[in-house]
Amino acid sequence: MPPLGHLHMEHVLQAVGVLEAVILRSFGPEGGQVLFTRDTGQAMLSRSGTRILTALHLEHPLARMVVECVWKHSSATGDGSKTFILLLASLLRLIHAAASKESNVSHSYSSTKAAEASTARHLADKLLAFGLKELDELIATGVVPYGGCISWEDFTVEAQTPSLTNNLCVQKLLRSFFHTRCGYTHCDFSSHLTCELLSHWKFKNQLPSFSLQLVSDYFPALHTPVSGFPVRSSRLIEGQVIHRDFATPPLKTDHQPVKAVVLTGSMQPTLLSTGDVILHFSSWMESSLQGIIAKLQTLGVCVLLSAVKQSAAVLALATQAEMCLVECVSEDELSLFSQLTTGSLALSVISKTGINAVLYVHVAFQDSEERITIKPYSLTEETAYRSIAIQPIQKCVLKPGCVLSAGGLFELLLHYALLQHGHSSSVSPDLNIDASVSQLLANALLSVPQKIYSHSPHHFLDLHCCREGDKLSKVSELDLGLESVSCKYQLLLAVLQCVASLLKVDAVLPTHTALHTQSRRLTRTSWEGTEDEGED
Repeated sequence: MPPLGHLHMEHVLQAVGVLEAVILRSFGPEGGQVLFTRDTGQAMLSRSGTRILTALHLEHPLARMVVECVWKHSSATGDGSKTFILLLASLLRLIHAAASKESNVSHSYSSTKAAEASTARHLADKLLAFGLKELDELIATGVVPYGGCISWEDFTVEAQTPSLTNNLCVQKLLRSFFHTRCGYTHCDFSSHLTCELLSHWKFKNQLPSFSLQLVSDYFPALHTPVSGFPVRSSRLIEGQVIHRDFATPPLKTDHQPVKAVVLTGSMQPTLLSTGDVILHFSSWMESSLQGIIAKLQTLGVCVLLSAVKQSAAVLALATQAEMCLVECVSEDELSLFSQLTTGSLALSVISKTGINAVLYVHVAFQDSEERITIKPYSLTEETAYRSIAIQPIQKCVLKPGCVLSAGGLFELLLHYALLQHGHSSSVSPDLNIDASVSQLLANALLSVPQKIYSHSPHHFLDLHCCREGDKLSKVSELDLGLESVSCKYQLLLAVLQCVASLLKVDAVLPTHTALHTQSRRLTRTSWEGTEDEGED
């Protein structure tokens, strides 16, 4: 691309094509993991499309623009980043081919490139208008009847009870989700562990989405990474694990309930006011601390959870008063602690609780019928599945709650629905949508199952040629899991919006300052916690 150049379709295709080449290596049932290394020796091994894309050092502004669109979509739905790139590349190629044909008969522009750009923008706008106007109805009539429905009860049912069909659907949904991130090896185990975790989270007088959102928001606080053990050694621990050790001796009494106080700052003032005498200030400070500790004792407080490191005087007074003090507790852990507790709680504080020879504080909560109906659980794993982000489950549970067999079935069904729509007279004259738009989108969708079955083309031919009623059984035989229909719909809309945005860019103006701070932030986010990334 020239230093100051006008962008053409070839530039857009080239930028997206590079991203597609990276993603293809980890896409589909036979896709592998991608290994990233830094000059410092830090390594990251992942199948997650979002992690892979955001870890790339991209200088091309269009590539950064695409990755930001993918990141925003993945943040909303938690899944679909690899399919996003594949659909985007396929749509751009088809738009370019269609624009090239139409530009040959156009005489309104000074050059062929200008005619192609105008035609491509026009097609992208028509596709987006079609997606916003017609796509949801087409999915409802042509795709949803072939799927099933999952409710909140299917997630919260106890694993020991024979909930049979629906509980198996939940595990298949999670299995498909985990497979895109850690491969086949740990899919079943991770989905089963997640189902068990969700079955222990249920808040009274709250919507089902509240529990799911709570797990998603506080997953780093709920999760304890442990290195050196296999993934299958992961287990649930009842209560909350605070990832700090005691700064003072732990409780030696068994009286309940035990009361705790959360401290967000230092108990000891560290600054002198103008005119204060150091001797008098020190004396006042000591008496003030003694008064605070005495007041806490009268309230029955035995545990202090502090977000900052306290002074030696505070530690000495807390030890003298037989109070447990835990310092430097993370903001997420304190926030989760506040969410789970009311006025008082029962704490089972174990100073020597060790996970892989690391000492932590363990908090066991007393059941409270007014606040929480089931005890919370913390998750301990060898790997940090922080990308689990329960959003895709939430999207699936909410309206309409439809799931479909994974493996390209959604794209195939919508492909035929779009073809039928193009051949029918049910177009929107007010939006000037013609059959070519349906045909173009249908052909782009077909690229997804083609890539899924690239290692076994006969499977794709069987699916493509069989009757619609037989597609479900053929895909189900492959047992690739389930996927959310609503997430797929949002994915299509996000891709169409990205296409329209890309084709509106006419030129790139280079600068000597670093303006792409968002791209650098995404790269840092992708590399966070890479030492805990799962391995097959």
